[in-house]
Order: sequence, then structure tokens, then C-alpha cells
Amino acid sequence: MIRAATPGDFERLREIEVVAGAAFREVGMPEIAEDEPPSVEELAGFAGAGRAWVGEYRGQVVGYLLAEVVDGCAHIAQVSVDPVVRGRGLGRALVDHLEAWARTHNLTALTLTTFRDVPWNAPYYERIGFRAIEPTPALQAIVDRETSLGLDPTKRICMRRDFQ
Repeated sequence: MIRAATPGDFERLREIEVVAGAAFREVGMPEIAEDEPPSVEELAGFAGAGRAWVGEYRGQVVGYLLAEVVDGCAHIAQVSVDPVVRGRGLGRALVDHLEAWARTHNLTALTLTTFRDVPWNAPYYERIGFRAIEPTPALQAIVDRETSLGLDPTKRICMRRDFQ
């Protein structure tokens, strides 16, 4: 089940980010694994704007998605799934939920920035209908912000999923 995130979810979302991020150690990116999860204040901002959703499995919150509106598209700011349920389709369900939300808000597509070569990043998104794109000025500003936070821009990619 996917539903809107509430303040009672925020600490669990931070936990999910930490356990999901740990996988970056396995691909030689310990600095990403050690990155701080979104703050309660950041999560409250997304939730207050109606752009934060959680996925539940067997009554437990096990994943979440945060979105922004960028260039008239629903932009995935963050999506994370607890590794204990990885492979059950929850990440895709969250993305599909965002697409349904985006359609009702007259947005034109989904976008994101992600790691080019991490198996559960760009290759995964390609499998669920995203394609690599050249960054628009607004997406480039996101990549620039990520760079200022220490991410290597040569390892990042902008992607888009048009609505069918």
C-alpha cells in the first residue's frame, strides 16, 4: 500500500535511508553510505507540500519517495526501499504512484538524477522506462547542487520517463 507520508513516519524514513544507503559500501562508495538522511524538517517540507509518500509491506513502512516539480515534470528527489523488501516491486510502485500523481497535476513526465553505473540506480531506472537525457538548465542546477555536496558530476546522469 502507498499512502501520503505523515510526521509519524519521519524517523522511520530516516532509518530506511541509512539501511538502504549501506549498499553503497559494496560498490566502493562509502561516502554515500555515510551521508546523512534527510532531516525531519526536510521531510516535513515535502510532506507539507503533498509530495512525500510511503510504501507499506505487511503493515510496516518499508520505503518512501520524495518529489519536486522541476521543468513541469515530477522530479524524484529521493526514493529508498528497505533492503529487507528489495526486489518486491515497491520502488517501482512508488514511481508509478508518482506518475499517477503527476498526471493529476498536469505535469508532463518524471525526471531524476542518479548514479550512472550503480546497478540499482540508472540501470534499474532504464528497466522501468526512464531514458538518459541531456540536463535542462533546471536539472543542471540540481546536478550542480549535488556537486557542491560532494557528488562527482561525471558519475551522475539525468533521466526522464515520459507518460505512455
